[in-house]
Amino acid sequence: MAFQEPRLCQVSVETGLLGNADGHYQKRFADLAGLYADSAAFDRLMAERGQEVAYEVTSYTPGQRVSDLIVGVTRMEPGNVGGEYFLTRGHIHARGDRPEIYYGQAGRGLMQMESPDGEVRIVEVGPQSICYVPPYWIHRSINIGSADLVMMFAYPADSGQDYGIIERSGGMRVRILDDGQGGWKQVENPDWRPRSKDEIVSILGAAG
Repeated sequence: MAFQEPRLCQVSVETGLLGNADGHYQKRFADLAGLYADSAAFDRLMAERGQEVAYEVTSYTPGQRVSDLIVGVTRMEPGNVGGEYFLTRGHIHARGDRPEIYYGQAGRGLMQMESPDGEVRIVEVGPQSICYVPPYWIHRSINIGSADLVMMFAYPADSGQDYGIIERSGGMRVRILDDGQGGWKQVENPDWRPRSKDEIVSILGAAG
């Protein structure tokens, strides 16, 4: 039997990048159209910073089996759009029973989670804190600080991602806003639509 070779990947907190990675992608503000409630504020952001990087991910993928773990680092810019903090697109795993962990390295962030039937959980993530995202939860990262949010992550390599689940429901059930006092608040998203019973059954059945 041929064994995989061990691999060392260094986390650079300063740059928010994973060394010795084999994957790297960036999302620019121009890629995030439709995510924020205040479209006029987003248009202003686009005019000023549309081609700048909003967040980026570097990762190492050792293989494609459930026993392989993808590891990586995500770095997100600080800021807001009309008071709504910068966020990632968010996703659920295509194989719904796969979990994920996030380990805070720098900055102040939130992990926004939503169950298929619309329950909401918000977990604050800071340096040297670990957020466990259980199976079947939709999740996205939000930067609520004044500096880059840097987090390490790991999840089974066969998980896959469904990025369209949030768009199909008109966004996530709540939006995260600056409370004007250095913190955050959640408000209901009036555009959110409950998922159908068939979609919920499909999600819960999406196991490897």
